[in-house]
Amino acid sequence: MKTKTGDNKIDLFQVLKNQKYILIMSIPFVIWLIIFRYIPIWGWIMGFQEFQPGQPVKWVGFAHFIKLFQEPRFYLALRNTFVMSVLNLFSGTIAAITFALFLNEIKFGVFKRTVQTVSYLPYFVSWVIVASIFTKLLALSGPVNELLVHLKLIKAPVSFFGEKEYFWWIHAAINVWKNTGWNAIIYLAAISGINPELYEAARIDGAGRFRRMWHITIPGILPVVIVILIMNIGWLINSGFESQFLLKNYLVIENAEVLDLYVIDYGIKLSRYSYGTAIGIFKSVVSIILVIVANRLARKASVSYIF
Repeated sequence: MKTKTGDNKIDLFQVLKNQKYILIMSIPFVIWLIIFRYIPIWGWIMGFQEFQPGQPVKWVGFAHFIKLFQEPRFYLALRNTFVMSVLNLFSGTIAAITFALFLNEIKFGVFKRTVQTVSYLPYFVSWVIVASIFTKLLALSGPVNELLVHLKLIKAPVSFFGEKEYFWWIHAAINVWKNTGWNAIIYLAAISGINPELYEAARIDGAGRFRRMWHITIPGILPVVIVILIMNIGWLINSGFESQFLLKNYLVIENAEVLDLYVIDYGIKLSRYSYGTAIGIFKSVVSIILVIVANRLARKASVSYIF
């Protein structure tokens, strides 16, 4: 008679045998992960040193972290990063879910596939091109200002990229345009997994489309939404820099400078490599804490969670 431990070993061996091709296919990704994600962590040691190429290494402990929290510009970049990340998270999530819900209601197959394909395309457009397009569209003499003036919604052209108060909202709107179609894919996949008999039963009971969406579709995809939100919350402190770098100018820099741009301007460009590394460590630690807290809250609320 086999022991429980023996059964577990046999089961594990059988699972590995049955999924050997999947494991083989994952080897290149694991190698990439080790080389480009785990080995560079060794570079964190630089955050505790006064590092300059070609000079002796000097250990300074937490001096760079102390300096970090004494810099007013750091708090400005942290504020911008957090605000833009939150705006992108919630506007992007709501737009993607809404788009997936309405796209799911389209019954004409050719039109549905066409809309899906068109909605995916902006995701693959380079930020260089996207920034160029919207800079032209929102220019003082651009088509948006001309249309607004023609419709008498404004009396004179508005300098959209000349007023810092507009930057966060413009950036969020561009992100929605660029990523909604792509982000909706996973929600469409979740919707396709809902039992069709639930819709049929609701239809028999007289529920319309919006009631079916509200009482069946949204609860059905809620676990997926929660898991994606938990993962995305970990990126609240990592809003990137490419879009801000391409859209910013000196008039809006106060609201456009994020942590990654701060690292480039006040770390790398000034040869403060250790200082830049300290900011990277700070971002990683905060990201881990945010994911753990979000996951704990999801578990306490008895909804989907990651671990």
